[in-house]
Amino acid sequence: MQELRQGLWTWTARHPEWVTPEDGWGPEVRSYAREADGALILIDPLAPPTLVDELASGRQTAVVLTVPAHERSAAECVERLGARVFAPARGLGDLSTAATGYDVGDVLPGGVETCTGFWPSEATLWIAAHRALVTGDVLLGEEGLSIPPDDWLEDGATPEELREGLRPLLDLPLELVLPTHGDPVLADARAQLA
Repeated sequence: MQELRQGLWTWTARHPEWVTPEDGWGPEVRSYAREADGALILIDPLAPPTLVDELASGRQTAVVLTVPAHERSAAECVERLGARVFAPARGLGDLSTAATGYDVGDVLPGGVETCTGFWPSEATLWIAAHRALVTGDVLLGEEGLSIPPDDWLEDGATPEELREGLRPLLDLPLELVLPTHGDPVLADARAQLA
């Protein structure tokens, strides 16, 4: 587990469903944790390390999913840490774990703000205190920031439409971009996003 900034951590774990590099993402996926206001927020957690238990001790714990497909270890976090799960409202039917739905524009525990994720069942997450944008599947960090491969695009969307749909994110005072597939962008985040 690596602390990116005070109160902001990341870790990686091998995804149990990973099959091949042709899937457009690597075998290791990334999760994040944010400590704020007496709460611990776990974003798209997979196999939380034991340090998470220490961080959660005495704090309200929430799991925030960027996209339903990132349910990952949400049920384990509910059982192990007493976490409450939040997920995009339009994707609740795709989850096996009980969750509270959120919409773009909502503010979640720990001051996590929900922003466009382009698709109705996906969001990006803005952590203003760290000037950090967390992304699920809509931006990948496997070899620098990129949009997903064309075969990931839903509903006949084009790469150009996806880029245009994410353009409002450039208005954020970005310092970090934290993808859940690939490496965090810790320098020149806005330029890389552009």
